[in-house]
Amino acid sequence: MMSKDPQAEDGSRNILFLGLVSLFNDTSSEIIQPIMPLFITSLGGGALAVGLVGGLSEGIPSILKILSGYAGDIMGRRKPFVLAGYGLSAAAKTLLPLSLTWQHVVLLKSIERCGKGVRAAPKDAIIADSAEPSRIGRGFGTVRALDTFGAVLGSVIAYLLWSAGLSFRDILAVAAALSLMAFVPLFYVRDIRRSPVVVLRPGISSLSPRLRWFILVASVFSLANFSYMFFMLRAQELFTGALAVGAPLLLYILFNVVYSGMAIPSGAVSDLIGRRWILAIGYALFSLVALGFVFVSSSEWLVLLFVMYGLVFAVVDGGQSAYVSDLSCDEIRCTALGAYHGMVGIASIASGLIAGTVWQIYGPAATFLLSALLAAVASCGMILGGVITGGESRQLSCSGRE
Repeated sequence: MMSKDPQAEDGSRNILFLGLVSLFNDTSSEIIQPIMPLFITSLGGGALAVGLVGGLSEGIPSILKILSGYAGDIMGRRKPFVLAGYGLSAAAKTLLPLSLTWQHVVLLKSIERCGKGVRAAPKDAIIADSAEPSRIGRGFGTVRALDTFGAVLGSVIAYLLWSAGLSFRDILAVAAALSLMAFVPLFYVRDIRRSPVVVLRPGISSLSPRLRWFILVASVFSLANFSYMFFMLRAQELFTGALAVGAPLLLYILFNVVYSGMAIPSGAVSDLIGRRWILAIGYALFSLVALGFVFVSSSEWLVLLFVMYGLVFAVVDGGQSAYVSDLSCDEIRCTALGAYHGMVGIASIASGLIAGTVWQIYGPAATFLLSALLAAVASCGMILGGVITGGESRQLSCSGRE
């Protein structure tokens, strides 16, 4: 009988515990997420405020994603950044219920997302280092599935708490208390240490041309993929009375159920057919979803669109990080992931501001039409990238030469 590989077992445990960390943290975060656009509007904020919160909360942490990825490679350690990131997010969540204006929400959501900025690249690097090379997509899919199962739990809890008559502030307080549970499984995550990289240029200059092209394409998709809050606002327009809050919450639960259920299969399929093609399909599907939100006029079509929206995230979210891991070598993987997260986050700032401005001036239809166009451009960019760069390769040197 063959003995099990201890290193492989340690890697599998790492992925499982990181998945549990994500599950608990996202249970907390997703209690907040579905009520966030409703909380903002209750504080007097309009579509532009929603776009500002969505864009800045994703974009401001971008520089932290780049720096934490770079620092993780320089130090040869990743877990301290993951721990600090979750700590910062938990601290901001405890203050969020005390917000008196939507400007307070902008500040605290930005701080909370800064926590993700600190931990994102080092966490993804631990996942990639823990997974077998041929199963990286499955590894990211596993973490995303547990992450999104937490999102399902969180959104269900949010709906139940709202149904029980709790105010938005009380619901946010519950979410803050639950955020501390993420630190229990994080204690058991083993840091995969690597020799510190002595000379390394931060940012995209040290990356291969193929990876730089993908980061450009992913940034275009980030412009198209404006905050989920606009999808929630669009859904809210089709309902009145209590359903104006309850129905969007239920649709958000549906989105997360599909996302969670399809994350692992999508990762496995990307391992088999290649990340480039699965991402091109995901971008194209998002374009169709955005186009659907231009014309949607019934609850039945909303259900279908939120199912498709969940499928898009299952395909794209973990797939993008896995593709960056494919196109970077071990020594600078943290830097590569940081550069990717950073550029995509910077695009998110513009995305939120553009979407909020277009919505306020021209209405929801124009906003979703613009999103559909940009997503279609990103899909074509993925396909065209194969022609320009000669297809996929997982064997790249640290200098970026293929």
